[in-house]
Amino acid sequence: MKHTPTIRAELDRYLQQEGLSLAQFGQLAGMNRGIISAIVTGNKSMSVNQLDLITEAMDLPEGHFYDLFIENYIIDHPPNMRRIEPFLFRCAELDKLDAIRRVVGAIMDNLLYSPKLFEIAEELLSQGRHEAALLLYEGVAEAERYQHSERLAVCQYRIFTIQVGDDQSRNIRAAAVFEAFVERLDEIDQLDALKDLANVYRSLRKWDKVDEMARQMRAKAEIQYSLKHQEKRELRDIEKRTRGPLFGYIAYADLLCASVCEARGDYQQALQYTYAYAVNKLLSGDVGVLPDYVEYIAATSNANENEKLSKLLNIMIAANRYQINVDDVLSRFEMDIHSFAKLPTVADMYTQQVIPDYFAWFGFEMAHYYLHRGKYTDGFKFLMNAMVKSHIINNETYFINCIGLFMRFQDHAAPAIQTEFSNLIEKVWLSNVKENNTVNHFE
Repeated sequence: MKHTPTIRAELDRYLQQEGLSLAQFGQLAGMNRGIISAIVTGNKSMSVNQLDLITEAMDLPEGHFYDLFIENYIIDHPPNMRRIEPFLFRCAELDKLDAIRRVVGAIMDNLLYSPKLFEIAEELLSQGRHEAALLLYEGVAEAERYQHSERLAVCQYRIFTIQVGDDQSRNIRAAAVFEAFVERLDEIDQLDALKDLANVYRSLRKWDKVDEMARQMRAKAEIQYSLKHQEKRELRDIEKRTRGPLFGYIAYADLLCASVCEARGDYQQALQYTYAYAVNKLLSGDVGVLPDYVEYIAATSNANENEKLSKLLNIMIAANRYQINVDDVLSRFEMDIHSFAKLPTVADMYTQQVIPDYFAWFGFEMAHYYLHRGKYTDGFKFLMNAMVKSHIINNETYFINCIGLFMRFQDHAAPAIQTEFSNLIEKVWLSNVKENNTVNHFE
């Protein structure tokens, strides 16, 4: 049977060879004599920090005794995470990957150690020690391969992101393995996972996969954005867990779909996706896309008035949301904007139902923009127009919003506007009480 040497025996031999007392060596190592004595006699185990001090005092390379440390204090003892954790971090610092691999192999028969090793892996990843973290993620994933846990899915995600590099063969293998685990991730983490997968498949020109991942990402981002409003959760509570705003995932999905269409030669459809991408980027606050978006509107000037209205509405929403100056845009499309003053008369359902709503919404956004910039004449003109349109289409939300905006700026309204506002409110009120058969009470 092969006898395994011990660090204790190596230290004892060194002391005899150099003729050093325990006290003298303790001074060299910066350690208490009692601790040195307890280590030499085998009455005390040691920490990795103590081992490093002993190694330096013996004038040996860093990590010289790490293999023996694993034999003496990890394999031959019940696993102690208070000893193992700092040892793993130190191995990562010294790039002792084989030592990390041995430790993981020695303790991962017991699933109880998975949570702690996962935590250590996450910390190593945050420190940029990817190769060391990879060994731990792989160990945890192997131990939990039958558990169907979210931690297993996260491990597979981390393994995937670490493995992706210049080797395309390795990339496609990593993507194929990880794809099966996406749905086990937290619903928020799935967004980044699908984006990463789409990017890998894009680099590999696997267009069917790019299209699949992009559509899934867009659908999931839209669900999260919708839930945010329904459950009245703060958007930042979601977005602090993603690498960007939810709008960004929707927009990027459109950009990916555009690249798929271009690769397939469907340039018309690609243009539509590119347009959708610009809209979502603009609505997420990316002012950089505004010039291109404006040129897109100008280039499609032959399109019908309704389409132009929806495009200009996007600009006004973004302008008010992010305090963007769009005076030059409004000047450029001044004639188009004036043409929006009349409600459409075409009989198709879209024009009857959707466009009037857009007119009222656009008027409110224009009023909001001008009033907040001190351009009260233009602001109240658009505001009154929006109120009238809101009343015509019976949209209470827009009407109430218009009232609130008017009340905020009423001190700046000319007497004629004040009178017009009061007359409209009275007209709507009388119409409402009449509709509810209560008019006789007020005659």
